[in-house]
Amino acid sequence: MRVLVTGADGYIGHVLVPFLQRAGHDVVGLDSGLFAPCHFPGQPRIALPMIWKDLRDVAAADIAGFDAVLHLAGLSNDPLGDLCPELTFQINHKAAVRLAQLAKEQGVSRFLFASSCSNYGQAGDAILDETASFHPVTPYAESKVLVEHELNALTDARFSPSYLRAGTAYGVSAKLRGDLVVNNLVGFAVTTGEVLVKSDGLSWRPLVHIEDIAAAYLAVLEAPREQVHNQPFNVGATQENYRVLEVARLVEEIVPSSRIVFATGAGPDRRNYRVNCDKIGKLVPAFRTHWTLWRGIEQIYQAFREQEITAEDFLAPRYQRLLHLQQSLREAIVHANLRPRQLDGREQEGVVAP
Repeated sequence: MRVLVTGADGYIGHVLVPFLQRAGHDVVGLDSGLFAPCHFPGQPRIALPMIWKDLRDVAAADIAGFDAVLHLAGLSNDPLGDLCPELTFQINHKAAVRLAQLAKEQGVSRFLFASSCSNYGQAGDAILDETASFHPVTPYAESKVLVEHELNALTDARFSPSYLRAGTAYGVSAKLRGDLVVNNLVGFAVTTGEVLVKSDGLSWRPLVHIEDIAAAYLAVLEAPREQVHNQPFNVGATQENYRVLEVARLVEEIVPSSRIVFATGAGPDRRNYRVNCDKIGKLVPAFRTHWTLWRGIEQIYQAFREQEITAEDFLAPRYQRLLHLQQSLREAIVHANLRPRQLDGREQEGVVAP
């Protein structure tokens, strides 16, 4: 298929694009380049034609001729969403729905949306499947819920969306994020010796390696339409639900000479959800997870050691998305509305850095 991946220059994009290319798909990326400088050393950059454009500025011509759109782009987590809720809804909700409308108008038949298990929000200890109610507690999660609802309304015989509700991602990428819970705990452990838990550690999280997320997108993309049409999928493995404190204990065990430390004022986290991920394996038999949390922690630990990442490196804006955006705003690299100043209409460059 000819596939457009929005957010191709991001954390998941740098792992997903090679999966698609190895499977023989013709892939084009679309990205604003907002996090272009955030490269993790030792990881290869992807190579593909890129449309450098803010998601809010996408035109019909950018979408024409594709068989599928895999929509990953957006402000990527709760702290970024809290930075400016209004912009979160502009980018993650309104621009996403507009993208889907353009795709439908241009005859794009498949639309895979990067939703999130954070939609379940303040859910308690019960294990939830895809029929569970949403209880989002952040603008980021609220925006995902709104997009799912509006994509459902666009669905018809010609336009087939699927909603991939991934658990909390972890693992190594060329655009590694240090602000995701597993990556964050390992990063602190390796660079400071402290496994810094920023809450009371009792909330549940479904955790999924970034390569398993990429494998899910590929499997759903290639699945027969009738198996995935207008279907939500929790992405991960049911046995990979952990309390944050359990993750911290595994990190403490794997990273030598590290110890668990609770941040000052650490308290309960309202985000608390466990999910059942059996549906995707039943409807899309090609999908299987290959990573466990233990293996993933070892991978991240080895990558940080090999690249000799220091605490100063890890806590800098390169690996902390909120800090990067705040720095970009201070230095006027982006406008107040988070549109990068360096775009200047450049499109279809065969590299991944503007």
